[in-house]
Amino acid sequence: MRLIQYREKDGQRRVGWITADGNGAHPLSGVTTVYELAQRAIAAGGKLVDQVKSLAEESSVDYAQLLAEGRVLAPLDHPEPARFLITGTGLTHIGSADARNKMHTATHGNNAPESDSMKIFQMGLEGGKPGPGKIGAQPEWFFKGVGSCVLGPGEPLPLPGYALAGAEEPEIVGLYILDPQGHPWRIGYTLGNEFSDHVTEAKNYLYTQHSKLRACSLGPELLVGELPQDVRGKTRIWRNGKVVWQEDFLSGEANMSHSIANLEHFHFRYSMFRRPGDLHAYFFGAAVMSYSAGFKTKPGDEFEIEAPVFGKALRNKMELVPDEGLVSVAAL
Repeated sequence: MRLIQYREKDGQRRVGWITADGNGAHPLSGVTTVYELAQRAIAAGGKLVDQVKSLAEESSVDYAQLLAEGRVLAPLDHPEPARFLITGTGLTHIGSADARNKMHTATHGNNAPESDSMKIFQMGLEGGKPGPGKIGAQPEWFFKGVGSCVLGPGEPLPLPGYALAGAEEPEIVGLYILDPQGHPWRIGYTLGNEFSDHVTEAKNYLYTQHSKLRACSLGPELLVGELPQDVRGKTRIWRNGKVVWQEDFLSGEANMSHSIANLEHFHFRYSMFRRPGDLHAYFFGAAVMSYSAGFKTKPGDEFEIEAPVFGKALRNKMELVPDEGLVSVAAL
């Protein structure tokens, strides 16, 4: 089952259940957001799937038209954006260490000592899948921002004027809600572009967090239920109407060095991330990226990320925004 959030032409928000052919969406009655839908499922003590089936209307809307008109939203948001925490991890995929090590080698040379990235990747290979009921190796973790940094499909990705670069990171994202008792529930999964400044990151890995404090995009569809063990997709960069770079990517636990349960444990073990009513989007890591392949992006490039299990592709164009200059603080 896959869901979208969208706006009617009059601006009214709706949630839609994607039709079997992927070309339409059945509106859900009685809810206007996935956040409301998840709360209803928790209150009813049932599954999200059951709620969707009980609320789905027989009529359907044209999904392609919604996308073309820019009316499809990110698949999850919070009425208070500061209560939607955007975080992530890296070095979780079999190919991700190679991509990160290329960045390290390009900056520090072939004879540089083993990076901390390679060390933590090896820890994941050895202990990232401990099995049910067990705690494994601790993964990498970073803070991306809050709900105000999340963009939907088709929205422009801002490249800050102070940035040294900007490029895509195609990832699967787990989406979560905390119930009134502070217990985390996974709503589902979506595609994400964890847009980052890899040049800043490669200068010094203590700058990694700075490189992550950017906008990101999610969607267009929310996959409800379990994630397939093997997820295959493509990431592309379009420039002036032509594909100038593309690569296949693999995800899902069969292609990861950590289990999703292990990643989730090391995120939600912190009580500050278990506040009732909060939402979380957790990026699971990228296996491939254009920067590590030596490709240089430019403002105006459009990033496309697709995987058949998630339905339609996620597309966003990068746009340069002016540097605000010195940000000064005034004393009260």
